[in-house]
Amino acid sequence: MTEPATPVQRLGVLATEKVELAPGLAHLEMYTLEGLLTVLWHGDPGWPGAVVTCGGAMGGLLGPGGLYHQVAAVWASRGIATLRVGFRRPGDLGRCTLDVAAAVQMVAGSGADRVVTMGHSFGGAIAVRVGAAFPRVVAGVVTLATQSAGCEVAPHLAGRPLLMFHGDADELLPVATSETVRALAGGGELVVLPGAGHLLTGAAPAILDRIGSWVPAVLDQPLGRGG
Repeated sequence: MTEPATPVQRLGVLATEKVELAPGLAHLEMYTLEGLLTVLWHGDPGWPGAVVTCGGAMGGLLGPGGLYHQVAAVWASRGIATLRVGFRRPGDLGRCTLDVAAAVQMVAGSGADRVVTMGHSFGGAIAVRVGAAFPRVVAGVVTLATQSAGCEVAPHLAGRPLLMFHGDADELLPVATSETVRALAGGGELVVLPGAGHLLTGAAPAILDRIGSWVPAVLDQPLGRGG
């Protein structure tokens, strides 16, 4: 029986360019017929734990308030790699899911055996979808002001840790959207950030404080082999 194509194979990569921007920071570009997939890779590719982040419907590498750059610096100092994914076609649910799945495959192939996916807004759905699809690699999921559309697969997280942040002054998506995703997943921790809007401006210290202990703990947990 023919093995199904992997996410990287499904990308149909025509060419790849990689540049070391600084010690411990690589810029990877993968050219495909459906656009350019960009990954900023912080840390040693051989580290056993990693965080894979993605932006919202408009794409981007920084995350809300530049949070992903801050996260990457923190994790690199603690031996956790961070991959920041720039979508080929922002806003396309299927293609963006494939982009992040390919990044998870790449870091797993380099030596990571446990990954946390993290996404903002539209990207929250991507993080959930990739987490649901890869139970043997994705140990937990973090969402930031997530949408609920696209999260119908959340039951397939099957009890793996889910950490959600949402501002109570979000002007685009109410806290109820995160509550819906938590209900679909059958549980999870929802942190409501007082006064924070959709871009979570000013909330970075609270988020960094919570994930500072949550992510390492999740990456240290053994994964089940089902799915």
